[in-house]
Amino acid sequence: MGLKNKVVIVTGASSGIGAVIAEEFSAEGAKVVIVGRNEAKLNHVAKNCNDPLIVYADLSKDEDIQKIIDETIDKFGRIDILVNNAGTYANASILSGNIMDSYDFIMRVNLRALIYLTSLAAPYIVKTKGNIINISSVVGSIAPIAPGSFCYNVSKAGVNHFTTCIATELGALGVRVNTVSPGPVYTEFIENTGFPGPWDIYKPGTVLNRISESKEIADMVLFLASDKAKSITGVNYLVDNGMTIKRS
Repeated sequence: MGLKNKVVIVTGASSGIGAVIAEEFSAEGAKVVIVGRNEAKLNHVAKNCNDPLIVYADLSKDEDIQKIIDETIDKFGRIDILVNNAGTYANASILSGNIMDSYDFIMRVNLRALIYLTSLAAPYIVKTKGNIINISSVVGSIAPIAPGSFCYNVSKAGVNHFTTCIATELGALGVRVNTVSPGPVYTEFIENTGFPGPWDIYKPGTVLNRISESKEIADMVLFLASDKAKSITGVNYLVDNGMTIKRS
């Protein structure tokens, strides 16, 4: 796929979709930078990658975001691909009384950190004519699938539009920017964040009556990162088993 020796940063790589994305890039010969907060889980993922750079970072902290770039450049001297995968969730109703706490928490990680990390990585990616892939969610494009989730949904809608804006800005410089929006995927996201579950309750809301595996999302990410997708930018790819059309 033309990914050998490419330097790839993957945030949220300690489990789920991010972990599999990192492992799949490594299997293709890329030099992966795996980013996460959970040291034990990140070390486990590292065992499935070929000599990765491990960066322990909390994306709610600007200094940790800067550390990701600094350590990547110190080790590899370049950045070819950025996969903004990290995300979080908090349940909150507009009537809950603490809505702004939930909003600020989610937006800081899901959108602000993504924008800040992209801004720091972009000058290096321009030099390599690389690309950026943002992991959003089907809920950024459709009506809520769970009560109390609107802050999360709004953050993902922001990711979608950010992708379009930055694809427009960086396209003239040879950089492609795309989004992948999964539907429900069997991951630890429910256990890690309190997102309403279990996953199987979402099956009837899909045309194919199934829940995806993380590798299905990773396959799309690697395709978009490769030269096979060299004409694709500013696109939001839905990997949702038909959830969007079922609810349209």
